Amino acid sequence: MIIAKARAVDGPKQSFRAAEIKRRNLDLMDVLIEIKYSGICHSDIHTAHGDWGEVHYPLVPGHEIAGIVTDIGPEVTKYKVGDRVGVGCMVDSCGECENCRKGEEQYCLKGNIPTYAGVDKYGEHTQGGYSTHIVVTEDFVLKIPDNIELDAAAPLLCAGITTYSPLNHWGAGPGKKVAVVGMGGLGHMAVKIAHAMGAEVTILSQTLNKKDDGLQFGAADYCATSNPETFEKLARSFDLMINTVSAKIDMDAYFGLLTLDGTLVSVGAPGEPLSLNVQSLIGHRRSFGGSVIGGIRETQEMLDFCAQHNITPKIEVISADQIDEAYERVLASDVKYRFVIDISTM
Repeated sequence: MIIAKARAVDGPKQSFRAAEIKRRNLDLMDVLIEIKYSGICHSDIHTAHGDWGEVHYPLVPGHEIAGIVTDIGPEVTKYKVGDRVGVGCMVDSCGECENCRKGEEQYCLKGNIPTYAGVDKYGEHTQGGYSTHIVVTEDFVLKIPDNIELDAAAPLLCAGITTYSPLNHWGAGPGKKVAVVGMGGLGHMAVKIAHAMGAEVTILSQTLNKKDDGLQFGAADYCATSNPETFEKLARSFDLMINTVSAKIDMDAYFGLLTLDGTLVSVGAPGEPLSLNVQSLIGHRRSFGGSVIGGIRETQEMLDFCAQHNITPKIEVISADQIDEAYERVLASDVKYRFVIDISTM
């Protein structure tokens, strides 16, 4: 067994503490990664706080992982010691169902194995990237391009793919008008990626506090949703809308911003149900979709796309003893735009 240093939480109301966790010995196709950086995702907070259901504690969150390969199993062919690699939101799937065969492992019909808060094929509870090492089967390890620094690469493994996948699937590109709801960790990545794809991007945020950043990231316009005139001015404007917020919003008001055949895709996951009036969809043949991360093939495509277009998240690097403070700041929307833990501080 490999003993890794970590930061763990023991319950919904508990602070993070220093811990040691066991990582399995390498199986035939396993890769041992020394983690250098781990991003903090809003999903980490929801899970650590028990917002999405029962959690097995102690819990080590973290599914935005960037590091270096330090050992490989005897049958590994894709990676070698010294490679710069990443791990995202899942570490395995059945590999046999229809969706897995399509390269859509995130929708595995038997349920993919999440990087943390799951149970792997060995019957062990998975623990995530707030730790010094992780062991992952090679098929769920990603190659980080050389021109992306490891600290900046970490959030791409969730925030990057979570926004790239729906933009890619629903065809953001030249001639398309795309709205991004929210300008946080997910939202700012959606803006950068949609702009690089060639779409005309508008940011919809509660206030104009981040307008300068949004325009710098590639948005053509930035509007405050706290102003009722925004919904009148932009009525029937957008082909595609990516909703990145993890809070309840007036869905019918946002559907009114879609043009004929427009689609609103939710990637943020509120802790409570959303409601809508179906008339908001029927009137202009609008669609309401959802999307969760991407498959391994698409995630590698996203990393290569970001490398090609020099896209990286805007990050704030913190030490391991600042995780609790970072969680509080994320909930207060006091981060521009993604916290990344320097794992050397464990």
